[in-house]
Amino acid sequence: LPVLTTVSGLLFFKPFFQKTPVRVDSSLQQRRHTLPASEFRNLTPQDAISVFEIEREAFISVSGECPLTLDEVLNFLGQCPELSLGWFEEGQLVAFIIGSGWDKERLSQEAMTQHVPDSSTVHIHVLSVHRHCRQQGKGSIILWRYLQYVSCMPGLRRALLICEDFLVPFYLKAGFKEIGPSAITVSNMHFQEMEYTLSGQAYSRRNSDC
Repeated sequence: LPVLTTVSGLLFFKPFFQKTPVRVDSSLQQRRHTLPASEFRNLTPQDAISVFEIEREAFISVSGECPLTLDEVLNFLGQCPELSLGWFEEGQLVAFIIGSGWDKERLSQEAMTQHVPDSSTVHIHVLSVHRHCRQQGKGSIILWRYLQYVSCMPGLRRALLICEDFLVPFYLKAGFKEIGPSAITVSNMHFQEMEYTLSGQAYSRRNSDC
């Protein structure tokens, strides 16, 4: 279940919401458009349907609940797209993370639907991978990419999330530490709250053109 400035200065990202539409010369319109084999970028409200379809398939069958409703996805991608990350292969969304800003020491029920601008904490709401791309390590990869990315954002000092007990080892392996039981409940489910300290260091040069 629920688990989370401009970035144009990072070559690693090409934020969709900052792109300027490009006029294509008519003589080139007949050329076959080749999509990038793999691309990481911020999500936008235009991606919301794809995001929600992946999320719904991943969570409904397991817990009967989605971390975010479609309206909440649209809300966060409208308010804080810079705290999201999508992984696209040949133009298709295969994995994503959605986060928002938070300004308290611990997550509360209000954190599930609120974004607090200019805060020092990113709340990771959801990490999800398309069903055809699971068991390939993509969850670990996109989480690593996301944490490296937000580490470069001025003012951000840590990431918080909540997860079910069976996911705790996954996040421990990624560098999170357990804070303890979360005050947040969804239906009859209970969660552990976890924290990651952001390094604040520049993104590794070897990945700057990914």
